[in-house]
Amino acid sequence: MSKLLDKRRKCMLTAGALATLVCTLSCGSYRPVEPLPEEGIVDMHCHVNGIGAGGSGCFISDEFRKNWRFAFYLRSFGVSEQELLEKGDGLVVERLSQLLAESKFVKKAVVLAMDGVVSDGLLDTHRTQVYVPNKFVAEAVKKHSNLLFGASVNPYRKDAIARLVWAKKKGAVLVKWIPSIMNIDPNDLNLIPFYDKLVELKLPLLTHTGKDQSIPTANDELCDPEKLRLPLSRGVKVIAAHIASTGSYQGECSTDRLVRMMREHPNLYSDISSLTQLNKLGYMKEALIKPEFSGRLFYGSDFPLVNTILVSPWYYFFRLTPWQIISISSFKNPWDVDVKIKQALGTPTDVFARSREFLPR
Repeated sequence: MSKLLDKRRKCMLTAGALATLVCTLSCGSYRPVEPLPEEGIVDMHCHVNGIGAGGSGCFISDEFRKNWRFAFYLRSFGVSEQELLEKGDGLVVERLSQLLAESKFVKKAVVLAMDGVVSDGLLDTHRTQVYVPNKFVAEAVKKHSNLLFGASVNPYRKDAIARLVWAKKKGAVLVKWIPSIMNIDPNDLNLIPFYDKLVELKLPLLTHTGKDQSIPTANDELCDPEKLRLPLSRGVKVIAAHIASTGSYQGECSTDRLVRMMREHPNLYSDISSLTQLNKLGYMKEALIKPEFSGRLFYGSDFPLVNTILVSPWYYFFRLTPWQIISISSFKNPWDVDVKIKQALGTPTDVFARSREFLPR
């Protein structure tokens, strides 16, 4: 018995020593930890998708459906293809709303439509990989008080201006682009009337920046932060998604190019969506310590990817203490895990609060 007790004591001492060592090696937060806003957080970056079930009008290319990402996304949305065929694509939005309602910290989310590639002024289904119509999203979010409408309009549509006006009337709070898969050159002078209409309607432009890894085929050159100079010069409030994380252009890190742009344009913002993902470790540090981002960041999750193994506090083993990791792991809701990781790393209170204050009402 005494030998058994001695072994237990040694194990306890060893575990204690390891825990102490890990705590010693943990670098801590990038900034002082601040409280979360009391009024609740608005997530300004959530995606939905569909297969066209229930007359949604959603579209996924054959190439995408054959890619491993298709099954991965369905699981992250919490649905199966069979469920969508039986109940319609609106189930994706319904499941999102239900999961969000269980969050302790995030109270509302902007659900993003996704326009496709346009040829000769019309939607080109042969070149479009993902299409989520504005009408589908606008009607779906009306059924849920915790969801907001994020429109998506390809400016090369012949009726692009009319679509912007329609979206605004339907309650759109922003316009979303992924130029690399929508085949949009943000620096095209032909888009000036579109940008001027965005300003008139007071609709911010949330646009992907940096290399995109979520879609099988993408023209990443169109997501160079430098291409945002034209809309910024016209007075558009531009939110460069993901702080332009991942990739480089002309031998320069994409994030560094965005930082330079932030110095020059006071109407340029960014968000911290996707930055807790395993493939983006280190980018939260850039977002929090580079002074150019101070006062210009928004909270976003990039749902549904936040609802996958890509996001976990365990990936910050040498930044957070074991007690922080265990505490964050106790949260089961994906938004709560994402928020608590970002808070523990030092995300200021104002970043979590800014979306609620910034978006048009």
